[in-house]
Amino acid sequence: MTTDEAIRMVAAARDDDELFGADAPERRYRELVGALHPDRLGWAGPGVRAAAVNALHRVTARWRARRVTVLRGYRCGRPAYSGDLADLYDVGADRLLKLPRNAADNDLMVREQRALRTLAERGDPRWLPYVPRLVDSFAHRDAATGAQRQVTVLATAPGLHSLVEVGRAHPGGLDARDVAWMWRRLLVALGLAHRAGVVHGAVLPPHVLIEPDEHGVVLVDWCFSTEPGGTVAALMPGYEDWYPAEVTEGRPCGPGTDIALATRCMVWLMGRRAPRELLAFARGCRQRLLRARPDDAWRLLRELDDLLHRLYGPRTFRPFTLNR
Repeated sequence: MTTDEAIRMVAAARDDDELFGADAPERRYRELVGALHPDRLGWAGPGVRAAAVNALHRVTARWRARRVTVLRGYRCGRPAYSGDLADLYDVGADRLLKLPRNAADNDLMVREQRALRTLAERGDPRWLPYVPRLVDSFAHRDAATGAQRQVTVLATAPGLHSLVEVGRAHPGGLDARDVAWMWRRLLVALGLAHRAGVVHGAVLPPHVLIEPDEHGVVLVDWCFSTEPGGTVAALMPGYEDWYPAEVTEGRPCGPGTDIALATRCMVWLMGRRAPRELLAFARGCRQRLLRARPDDAWRLLRELDDLLHRLYGPRTFRPFTLNR
């Protein structure tokens, strides 16, 4: 099988059966890997090389997904979730194993591991349930490609749903009283992080998870995190226009960066149902210049509570249903 034939086969395959065949899938897999391996591409121009590398990533990812692979004792079957950088596997005991699809993203995986260790060491224990817990981390070398990838194992909580799901379930916008508890708890997560010296860098709908019944919030995917004064390493595809200017322009970030992103999420959830008082509050949190924004999530939480009290009176528990 030539490299060009392998690239065409991967592009045309609609499912695993078409890609690997039904009779001898392991032989087909070895043929594809052999034809697409970088060692075979010395003759190739940049376009063919890029196409072959992309095809090889797809082949190895789909091969892993169709079989159980054991990584340092963790049994991985089909991915339970697929994020923008990595696949996540349910490995039992309320654990998720996070494996990047591309070794080029190892640095982002290391950022997340460093951030979660910092939060566990420096963070107030009362608020640690608002962020994932790092259980394990190690390097894994792919036997087929030789690529070494950083693996993260995280403790999980049941019944979590991303703000993407919430927005999809409520396309007309959410009542501000429902958004209020999400906003409050998200500020707690940011207060925890900022006091520990960590900026999340990507407070976006896919990374904010809620537990509807108990009003829980968990801020996940710390791969883009940095320290105050650092820069965010990459933008999440599809959300480029959500970021404040300091991120897109590669300038130093700070707690106000996360506050601006979190505020954008909350305004997006409310849609046209947002009261003008909350919109005015949000504008103050999303000013263009970082130095003009609030930089203390705990103080901002108190200000939000005062505003909510003026709008709705004493705080009461409001049941929330995720209609799907």
